[in-house]
Amino acid sequence: MLRSRERWLRGLSLLGFLLVWQLAAMAVNKPLLPAPALVLASLWNELTGGSLLYHLGITLARVAVSFLIAMALGTALGIVMGRYRDVDAALDSLLVLALNIPALVTIILCYIWFGLTETAAVTAVALNKIPTVVVTVREGARAVDRQLMEVAGVYRVSTWRTFVQVYLPQLYPYLMAAARSGLALIWKIVLVVELLGRSNGVGFQLGTFFQFFDITGILAYTFAFAAVVLVVEAILMRPLERRLTRWRP
Repeated sequence: MLRSRERWLRGLSLLGFLLVWQLAAMAVNKPLLPAPALVLASLWNELTGGSLLYHLGITLARVAVSFLIAMALGTALGIVMGRYRDVDAALDSLLVLALNIPALVTIILCYIWFGLTETAAVTAVALNKIPTVVVTVREGARAVDRQLMEVAGVYRVSTWRTFVQVYLPQLYPYLMAAARSGLALIWKIVLVVELLGRSNGVGFQLGTFFQFFDITGILAYTFAFAAVVLVVEAILMRPLERRLTRWRP
């Protein structure tokens, strides 16, 4: 019952957004803010023409690879820093520095160092995300209940089972928080990476539309991208979070 109500509320909020958009489009010039119907028509043309699926697929592949690399490296480093105080003290200043380096600087440097390649693009995105994963997971590692770990040791539970069944479940809420914030950040950075140095992807297409002042095309691709984000959230992130944290009251 509660989930059904949540679905209705989410649907109503989207309908409310479309209504406000339609009213705003009626109040300004059409070239500056096209109505939702025009954007949907442009979206359908791009979809049936095949270009939208091609560029969207390229972007999603970059997002997926960058996300997996950032989560793997960030989680490992966050656990180590949260577990060992000396390591945390040694790397904390570098972590703060990494958190405050602008994403644009990292992207430009990667393109200069590695060329306008896929390796440079994925590396730039991952480097921008890893520090935020480290910060979140480190806090989770610090919050792990040591008494539960000691109980596992008293009962001579194997190291692997202790890690998987005692340690990791306590980190799941932090991992999910890092994953959610990570996707939100990576979506945006990937578009900047594609805008600056790739010849395909949603970011590249947005740059092309900008050159021709095609606001309808920009909004069509933005709408498609946002729809994918909502689908990923609905069919992957929320069910995964409920499954991993079902032990919590």
